[in-house]
Amino acid sequence: MSGESMQEVEVKLHTTDLDRVRAALDAAGATLRTARVFERNLRYENAEGSLTAGGVVLRLRQDERAKLTYKADASMEDGIVKRFEAEVVVSDFEAMDVILRRLGYRVALVYEKYRTTYELDGAEIVLDELPYGNFTEIEADAARIERVAETLGLGGSRRMRGSYTDMFGQLKLRLGLEMRDCSFEAFAGVDVGVGDYLD
Repeated sequence: MSGESMQEVEVKLHTTDLDRVRAALDAAGATLRTARVFERNLRYENAEGSLTAGGVVLRLRQDERAKLTYKADASMEDGIVKRFEAEVVVSDFEAMDVILRRLGYRVALVYEKYRTTYELDGAEIVLDELPYGNFTEIEADAARIERVAETLGLGGSRRMRGSYTDMFGQLKLRLGLEMRDCSFEAFAGVDVGVGDYLD
């Protein structure tokens, strides 16, 4: 696989009303690729704590399949993030977790979400429901991202500069939360306002 095909280019948009986006996707003739599915993500760190500090993501995800992902070298322009991403499907989530731990990595964070995936005009659009809010991600080349965002009525939506884990970190600081993990159970009873994670 070439280095260019391992580039992830996406925008993350704060989306209060996912039903409105679903309706816009249907009206535009989008194809539903994956119905709403629960995701559990394990984010790893090394003994030195240098992965996160260096902008590196090592993640094991379980949804319909188990996938190991490495991300690095992120850059941003006009709210669109471009970075190196390599991902592989693994046959056993638990075994892969054991391997990573045996190699010296530790789970620094567990985060959960529900995700629904669509395709429109060559772009992948995902509707994400996290414990603290809803978001739409559009992944494609920059020009296509802008075109699809306008088609879906999201051209003026707030573009998030950070990752979901970055926003979780902001929430913990601003609300004085002490939980390690970003789970629906951990957020039960926590009142989160949009301003708590929007910078």
